[in-house]
Amino acid sequence: MKQISKAFIIFILTVVSAVCLHAEPIRVIMFGAHPDDCEISAGGTAAMFARMGNKVKFVSLTNGNKGHHLLKPDEIAARRKKEMQEVARILNIEYDCIDNNDGELMPTVENRKKVIKMICDWKADIVITHRSNDYHPDHRNTSIIVQDAAYMIGVPLMVPDGEPLRQAPVFLYMPDRFEKPAPFSPDIVVDITPVIQQKLNAICANESQVYEWMPWIDRQGEPLPDNEEEKRKYIGDLYLMELREVINFKEAALKWYSPGQIEKSEYFEAFEICEYGKIPTREEIRKLFPMLP
Repeated sequence: MKQISKAFIIFILTVVSAVCLHAEPIRVIMFGAHPDDCEISAGGTAAMFARMGNKVKFVSLTNGNKGHHLLKPDEIAARRKKEMQEVARILNIEYDCIDNNDGELMPTVENRKKVIKMICDWKADIVITHRSNDYHPDHRNTSIIVQDAAYMIGVPLMVPDGEPLRQAPVFLYMPDRFEKPAPFSPDIVVDITPVIQQKLNAICANESQVYEWMPWIDRQGEPLPDNEEEKRKYIGDLYLMELREVINFKEAALKWYSPGQIEKSEYFEAFEICEYGKIPTREEIRKLFPMLP
């Protein structure tokens, strides 16, 4: 019999403990501007939640129909829709899309109402999105739309064909690298080492983006390796290496993990609490994030 790793045993015990402690599944909804944003920034945490029997939904606020240098808008939109469903299968989550054109997303009342209804219909405990000082206008406007929905989800007349939430969810920001007007400030840090290959699979499912569009727009046509294994390693190094730099939020990580636990783990995702939603206590965070030790 192959030796079972200590990390795997700890993960199984964490799952069993989570099932025993939570009669009702935790319900998480993440809003990204494009198909691929959620899995790149928070796919590991989504996988951890789903493995524990919780409910996760990704929503893209655009159809991603401009994210290619060769395909026409309708062609790339159709292709990305298929990629979203493959991501959903890999992570064992749901994936939805609001049919706004890529690069043209605006914080309109119509989009706000759609987001309000989605949060309420999902009965979300946790809502995750971009910060509002990101480089991409769609990212910024996604953040504004979700933040503008944070209070309105409890207003009955704002949800005329749905049921408002009586208990405010915790709203969280995904990380980014931008420093002005304020840098990302991590409050919750999740060890995603047990599901890192699952996260990589979800990222690689966005073939039109990570294998075609992003290399073209970011590296001016630099070719990827031909070998599939080498190609995955290339994408892994590109998208996952920064998750190993726990030193960037080590102080926050030490709130949840011992130095020894951090030393034994390889990959982490972090989130910042948005002041517009519920401000959770430490005990509430542990209940909402049962994968924390």
